[in-house]
Amino acid sequence: MKAADRYHHFVRWSEEDQLYIGYCPDLYIGGVCHGDNDEQVYTELCSIMRDEIEHRESRGESLPQPSVRVTRDVELVAA
Repeated sequence: MKAADRYHHFVRWSEEDQLYIGYCPDLYIGGVCHGDNDEQVYTELCSIMRDEIEHRESRGESLPQPSVRVTRDVELVAA
């Protein structure tokens, strides 16, 4: 399993912004990327996550423990 697979990440439509927004709440507060196409946003989000994890590991930093659970926290972090 890749390190990024441990973290819940998702794309959600924002009525307010009229865009898709990508989230990974265990690594970032709020939205990470956005765009008009949900699949492109998801691809960009996965790339950003991989880069962040590689950066932290290259600096010897520990990664946060995954804690977000879909059924409980999605609405809270996307608000």
